[in-house]
Amino acid sequence: MRAWRTGLGLALIAVAVLSGCAGSPAPATAPKAEAAEAPAPFTSADPSPSAINVSNSTTAGRLMVTLPPAPPALWSRTTAELEQTYRLRTIFSWTMESLGEQCIVFELLNKKRSVADVIRHLHSDPRVGSAQPIATYDVLAGEPAYNDPYSHLQHNVQALHLEAAHRWATGKGIRIAVIDTGADFDHPDLRGRIVKANSFVDRGEQTFTSDIHGTAVSGVIAATANNQVGIVGVAPQADLLILKACWQKAPGKREAICDSYTLAKAIDFAILQNAQVLNFSLGGPYDPLLARLLGTALSRGIVVVAADPGDGVRSFPASQQGVLGIIGLDDLKGEWRRHAPGAPGKDEVGAPSVDILTTVPHGSYDFFSGSSFAAAQVSGIVALLLEKEPKMTPVQIAALLRKTARTVQEPGGADPLEVDACAALASALGTGPCP
Repeated sequence: MRAWRTGLGLALIAVAVLSGCAGSPAPATAPKAEAAEAPAPFTSADPSPSAINVSNSTTAGRLMVTLPPAPPALWSRTTAELEQTYRLRTIFSWTMESLGEQCIVFELLNKKRSVADVIRHLHSDPRVGSAQPIATYDVLAGEPAYNDPYSHLQHNVQALHLEAAHRWATGKGIRIAVIDTGADFDHPDLRGRIVKANSFVDRGEQTFTSDIHGTAVSGVIAATANNQVGIVGVAPQADLLILKACWQKAPGKREAICDSYTLAKAIDFAILQNAQVLNFSLGGPYDPLLARLLGTALSRGIVVVAADPGDGVRSFPASQQGVLGIIGLDDLKGEWRRHAPGAPGKDEVGAPSVDILTTVPHGSYDFFSGSSFAAAQVSGIVALLLEKEPKMTPVQIAALLRKTARTVQEPGGADPLEVDACAALASALGTGPCP
């Protein structure tokens, strides 16, 4: 793999999780670090001192219940009654402020009874708004695979025509919520870009700044441009909200997983923080509560972008109506093709997803593959559009990206659409053809 790190003269080094090799020539002098105040991370989304932390070790024997809008005292009484009636133990509870409802994670005390059976009875209980199992989600990151590393350096910048697009917009001031793992907010290419950091994972703050996937996704979206350091992001002046709802499967690994309840808390928080774009570089099964929260976000004009593996079986949340589902495309072998086999959805578009150079913790860089990074690029393009046309709705942005996308001639395939940042901006601004 290839890794760079800032230091005296941007000297090439090997990092703990990456094996080093030759990099691009270093400048004569080290760049001056941009003075930036680190965000205040890990503020509790539920200020109640009685809140019980959720362990992310397992979801077996657990379910999630919502209670309709009511006074907090009634919620407390109903929770106690449900515990007694169905032999449940409260693991965590919080107020879903964007829906006005109370959400509770219960654990079965009767291990001989199935979660499905309890949910079936709860559905008919008039005190309950909804009841569902807790689903698990995987971030959609693939292992890096490249041949000639020098020819792959940020090839996505050329493919998306970002240099021309950045003459018009850089995403300045647009708030993008990266709902993922944590991220290294002191990375030289992310310093000043991250305006808020929050963890919704039990003890997640302990590994927040060393998390790999969220750092990589953040760099693709908003790595600072023209700072004599590293790479350029798609929206290099966007403001990032790093909301940790996922955790690494093992220390130093790129793979990470999330739960229904950690994602729900992060989405609710993002809505209340006035995020303009939600980025989901992850996918999994349909979840009714998450679908309702995303519906609320879309109804408030928030653009939701989600990765899709592109294997013909659309994952959630990319499959939800109104969400921009993004497939990964491979442009590195002299021809375009999908990163994964299968037909794209009729309303999906794609972006480069193989050997994308981006940020990793401790001031370093490496190549990543997967539709996670295709989605991140589209979130950046959305920020460029919103900077110039802030009143555009999610429906209008989706239509514009499809209208201005290029048809990819794929050998024996379905000819998917590839987004074009410059063409989309040119069309939105009415400037005529993109140069």
